[in-house]
Formats: sequence, structure tokens, C-alpha cells
Amino acid sequence: MSTPIILIVVAVLLVIFLISTYNGLIVLKTRIQEALSGIDVQLKRRTDLIPNLVETVKGYAKHEKSVFENVTKARSSLMSAGSLQEKADANNQLSTALKSLFAVAEAYPDLKASTNFQDLQRQLEDTEDKVAYSRQFYNSNVLDFNTKVQVFPSNLIAGMLGFKPAEFFAATEEERKKVEVKFE
Repeated sequence: MSTPIILIVVAVLLVIFLISTYNGLIVLKTRIQEALSGIDVQLKRRTDLIPNLVETVKGYAKHEKSVFENVTKARSSLMSAGSLQEKADANNQLSTALKSLFAVAEAYPDLKASTNFQDLQRQLEDTEDKVAYSRQFYNSNVLDFNTKVQVFPSNLIAGMLGFKPAEFFAATEEERKKVEVKFE
């Protein structure tokens, strides 16, 4: 084989490697966007269920005004969140507010027995499971993408093309704490 042919083969292999790495990064980035969209869908579903849940509890626990206000405020924050960090923070705030709402519900046996409340609670639990799965799916895709962006030799191409590691959807310290419910 002559030197020009070897150079052409090496150049073709290098181009194939560059295209393959670039396309792999694009696929992973698109999966991250899809996974984030899945989180958004579940968070929207969750925010749609909350007014029904609050109204159901309100009928039984009229004097628990601050709990309802906190849930409503947290729901609004989640609906208006723009960035991933804002969504994560608002989601955590809403989770805390919902824990308080369910603590109030525990104090009202008639409410706990209400089929409407039980149905809403089941739907919300189902949605919470879907949010958790969506977060896990998103974070798995972020892990794959970040690994490809940071390992050799794809990190060279990622750096040249401006790919940066993506942000994980992480739990806050507040979410990691053990939940304590106390009735006074």
C-alpha cells in the first residue's frame, strides 16, 4: 500500500469516528430532553390533582388554613418554575407541603374514609411514583451523557463542539430527612 492510500484510510476512519461520536452525543442529549419532558408531564399531572385534593380536605378541616396556603403556594411555584433547579426546588417544596396536608388528613377519620379522598390520594401516589421513575430515567440519561462527555477520547470531541455535562435532578437535604408527623 502506498502512503496516500494509508492517509486516506486513516482520514476516513477519523471522520467516521468523529461523526459517530457526535451523533452519539446528540442522541444522549435528545434522550435527556425527552426525559426532562417526562418529568414535566408528571409534575403537571401532579399540580392538576392538587386543587381537587385540597378542596376535599378543606371540606373536613376548615381551620387548617396555613396548610392549604402552603400547598397552593408550592403548587404555583412548581407551575412557574423555569430552570431545572427551580423545578427541583419547587417540587421539593410541594412534597413538603403535601406531607403536611396528609398529616392533617390523618386527624380526620371521616376524611380518610371518604372515597373521593382515597381516590385522589391513590392518584397522587401513582403520580409520585411516576415522578420518581421519570427522575430516575432522566438521571440515568444524564449519567450516560456526562460519562461520554468526560471520558477519553470522546471528551476531546465533546469539548471541541461545546458539549457540557448536564445537571442531575437531585433531592435536597430536606427531602433526605426522615419525616416526622406529630399531632398536638
